[in-house]
Amino acid sequence: MDCRSARELLAPYFDGELDRMASRELEAHLDGCADCRTALIELDGLRRTLRADLPRYAAPQALRARIRAEASKRLPMRIRQPRQRWLALAASWALAFAAGAVLVPPWSPHGGGAGEQAARDLFAGHWRALAAASPVDVVSTDRHMVKPWFAGKVAQAPLVQDFADRGFDLVGARIDYVGNARVPVLVYRHGRHLIDVFVLPEEAAAVPASVERQGYWLDRVLLGGLPAAVVSDMDASERARFVQMLATAK
Repeated sequence: MDCRSARELLAPYFDGELDRMASRELEAHLDGCADCRTALIELDGLRRTLRADLPRYAAPQALRARIRAEASKRLPMRIRQPRQRWLALAASWALAFAAGAVLVPPWSPHGGGAGEQAARDLFAGHWRALAAASPVDVVSTDRHMVKPWFAGKVAQAPLVQDFADRGFDLVGARIDYVGNARVPVLVYRHGRHLIDVFVLPEEAAAVPASVERQGYWLDRVLLGGLPAAVVSDMDASERARFVQMLATAK
């Protein structure tokens, strides 16, 4: 990606409107381009100035109530709250650029290890999916349909199981990226929680066993003998139960 293309994508990226592939390509460019990182910082500064200095007018209560009611119908809570967190993440990345962190999140203890880099990609992939119109590329609750869908898209299709009888419904699947590697992702739902199960490439297998970022957790697990990572915002007991299901799936 060149600088001209990157500049055109900065605003939709900051608003959380890019798809997973475009976001990953832009982030890779930002890692190596100081000028485009500066442009992102300036965009963040402009928005902060506008929010602080422009006059504001309160909408009538009747209009506010109508807008809230319509928004609740059109955008479920499980999508609305994570989208807000994704926008906050974009802003935090802009601040990280300003501080010279170059996209390394503050939770990373070393800032440069392959495992920490992979964990950052996994969290970003999960947040992008939550902010997108749909978190899956193929919608299906049938594991016999989901597994063949991966054929030709990734080197090895993962083990696919549905745990609906235990409260964890298979929603579908998608392809995401960890570094430059295409990886299969199984998507589950538990109540209002959306859960991503990333099957990891070899270079990302050293992700931390368990790490938290902005209220979301990454837990490492073996799925059918392959290294995988679960990303969700479930509480500790729910996460432990789901990880155990995956680890013992056959």
